[in-house]
Amino acid sequence: MMTIQTPKNSTYLRTIIFIAVFIPCFFIMGLAASSWGEETSSPDKPAGTVTAAEPASPPEEETAYPYALFDDQSLLDGYAERYREEPREVLLAMLQDETLDDFRVTAAVRVFREKFCEAVFSQEKKFIEKILLRRLSRTDSVYAHIEIMHTLCRMDRYKYFKSMVPILIQKLDHYNTTANELAFARINDIITAGYSRTREARIVFNVLRKNFFLMRRRLAKVTEPNERLKQKLKLLRWAVKILGNQELKRLPNEVIQLL
Repeated sequence: MMTIQTPKNSTYLRTIIFIAVFIPCFFIMGLAASSWGEETSSPDKPAGTVTAAEPASPPEEETAYPYALFDDQSLLDGYAERYREEPREVLLAMLQDETLDDFRVTAAVRVFREKFCEAVFSQEKKFIEKILLRRLSRTDSVYAHIEIMHTLCRMDRYKYFKSMVPILIQKLDHYNTTANELAFARINDIITAGYSRTREARIVFNVLRKNFFLMRRRLAKVTEPNERLKQKLKLLRWAVKILGNQELKRLPNEVIQLL
């Protein structure tokens, strides 16, 4: 007679049955509880409605200046407007703050120049010049460079024109359009703010003349000047007007044709 043998250890069978029956039940119950929790967590919305996650609130500065991430000019203008009512002492403290980012420093320099730079004299003037020169040497921001050099020229035109204006003219070739336009605006402000001096016109003319000789091969192919070349030609006309038309002989023929 044949006999059926059963496993001696019945615990093995019970384990198999538990895995096959109860674990799927627990899994189904967990899904149901999760779905119920999502529906009841939003009492104002109908049950079973799937909603997207709420976007995080933007930082304060991005809310105040929504185009700041894409437009440097808007960001600079926004900070300058924010600091417009700050006293001189606060602006100077900002210029000495090594932790302040470049956009805020640039805006602080601009506001200081527009409101206070022509009202400082004697020892205070030397102290502020040291602050600006120190900041100029410690920042890599082209915007801060332009605003600081412009401010120094406005504080002491005779002292800083020769060293600062040639650098500003070089910024006209900067790849950043905002920096290019800012540099041109600041140069125009410098040359129109004071008397038309022959010494200053000579500095501008020599810088541009050297620049034009270096790019004369490209100028030979130009029929319609682009915006950056128009800026240089405008500054050149200003210098020639002061120095006299005889200076045209010292320019490349390619430049004379564009003039």
